[in-house]
Amino acid sequence: MSHHYIQFSDVHYRYPNGYEALSGVTFRVTHGEKVALLGLNGAGKSTLLLHTNGLLLSSQGEVNIGDVPVRKSTLRLVRRAVGMVFQNPDDQLFMPTVADDVAFGPQNMGLPPDEVARRVSAALAAVGASDMADRPSFELSGGQKRMAAIATVLSMEPDVLVMDEPTANLDSGARRRLLNILHSFRHTMLVATHDLDMALELCPRAILLDHGRVAADGPTASLLCNRQLMASAGMDIPASVLGMIEAGIAAASGS
Repeated sequence: MSHHYIQFSDVHYRYPNGYEALSGVTFRVTHGEKVALLGLNGAGKSTLLLHTNGLLLSSQGEVNIGDVPVRKSTLRLVRRAVGMVFQNPDDQLFMPTVADDVAFGPQNMGLPPDEVARRVSAALAAVGASDMADRPSFELSGGQKRMAAIATVLSMEPDVLVMDEPTANLDSGARRRLLNILHSFRHTMLVATHDLDMALELCPRAILLDHGRVAADGPTASLLCNRQLMASAGMDIPASVLGMIEAGIAAASGS
């Protein structure tokens, strides 16, 4: 795939019960960008993410991954390009050992055993989980499961990394280790999260969804500092941003 971007063009999605979860969503994530997808529960974040690799197909409009439109006929190509990490790591860990889980994707691509082994080793090393290779996933902590789930995606060597609530239910130590790993990735990245402090630290840009529509798209710090915008979307300004605002006000008053 020549260009590792994500393009949504007037995308609508209506569930079989008639609920319209996406209503005319348009945006572009360019090659190498890290973008946070923000919004309350029910805003459409998970539905949007499922469109990036064709687990859902739009009712109207078009999704492109690079130069490839996401359609039934292109799903094999799209799913090789887009690696998705689900909110619950147990959805991705089902083999006898972590190494088996990480090998599952490359094996199903028909890669030779030596290439599968190389990918497994590289993916586990990338997330600091080489010592977990022979362990069953049910023995792992929540943070360890998260790292293993990310490794299952990295072993596919995707061009685009899509993540749904990657820091959910992690303690502070596991959260920091995950953030350090994500900082090191050079993938095009779209991250749906309620962790606004993580969004501010990791993603220079954010897209705010509200009732299936793009309510705002711009620099993460600017969106999170916008009291009116955040209030209209039913969201609170994170404490770290409030500190920035108060420090700015104090500095202005002092001058």
